[in-house]
Amino acid sequence: MRILLALLVALPAAAKEREGVVAPPTVQVSGKQLHLAGMGLRKKLWFKVYIASLYLETPSENAEQVISSDQVKRVQMSMLRDLERGKIVEAVQEGFQKNSGPEMPRLQQRLDQFIKSIPDLKAGQTIVITYAPGSGTLIKAGGGDEVTLPGKDFADALFSVWLGRQPVDDELKREMLINR
Repeated sequence: MRILLALLVALPAAAKEREGVVAPPTVQVSGKQLHLAGMGLRKKLWFKVYIASLYLETPSENAEQVISSDQVKRVQMSMLRDLERGKIVEAVQEGFQKNSGPEMPRLQQRLDQFIKSIPDLKAGQTIVITYAPGSGTLIKAGGGDEVTLPGKDFADALFSVWLGRQPVDDELKREMLINR
């Protein structure tokens, strides 16, 4: 029994798969190892839109703690269908208004830069959003250019779109935090 337990503990964590999207259990970002917290399915009506994989240095099921923590963190959105940039922009703007309304004057210019970086996306393409303390938030959407936006306040507002008090989708939020 001890040998079996030792073997199970020694095995590396397996990649996770959902809706054909495979997420490794860990990724290296900015010299840090990030752990997959969960994969959430974003649905709109009955359409499956994307899988959002949340990676954290220090996993937590507490959304407020995840948002406020000054750790390297990543959301990777893998498109399950073609998506016009306008739909993405609309959802992000709504998430900012709902979760960061009073801070919008301070955030608007950076939100505008973020929005400009979002192209139309095809099924199979990704949007990768990575926050690194001291560096800012790096956005890479589809085949578009990488954009880095400064400020932890912007990262907090952006991660609140999925994990905030009024997320874009409650079930998606739950799955991103605890669907290991």
